[in-house]
Amino acid sequence: MSSIPLLTSKAFGLTVERLCYQLIEDHGALEGLALIGLQPRGILLARRLRSELDRILGKEHLRYGELDITFHRDDFRHRSSLPQPSATQLDFSLDDRKVVLVDDVLYTGRTIRAGLDAMLAFGRPASVQLLVLIDRRFSRELPIQPDYVGRWVDSIGEQRVTVQWKETDGTDQVLLHGTGTEGREPSSLAQGTSADR
Repeated sequence: MSSIPLLTSKAFGLTVERLCYQLIEDHGALEGLALIGLQPRGILLARRLRSELDRILGKEHLRYGELDITFHRDDFRHRSSLPQPSATQLDFSLDDRKVVLVDDVLYTGRTIRAGLDAMLAFGRPASVQLLVLIDRRFSRELPIQPDYVGRWVDSIGEQRVTVQWKETDGTDQVLLHGTGTEGREPSSLAQGTSADR
């Protein structure tokens, strides 16, 4: 299967840094904000954001949690194998708190819907925003749109997007796999700069 890079290691790091500055621009010192990564892959982005925000601001200013959504998904009963839940680490109430949900790829929107359901067990937030590294914007099945986007990808048909992380895969990069990628430049398949926000 052919693949092309959408984000190389250097661009990957710059994209994460830009997302951090956008959060700071909108939320100041981040006091009163909760950053929540969705298991299993959203937590890798959330952890990276948390680390980078601590570096930029000089100290930790925000609440952080990781949320498992396994049994809130609308397809978990239809899978051929028994789903294996991940750990939820959320030791504070979300009542009246501003929340930013974090996932790596926004595709159909069903993972985010499950995350919203799971999150309500921990309180009623004042507001909820969505941050994703990749938005496959032409593949949505539910009316869910992100507030913060690292890169928009106009994928088609059977194409897939894979996010690789240094912590688990040995390198930071985003790849587009599948038919229709042969001979095409990444710029013709992906968009997303700070001006596009």
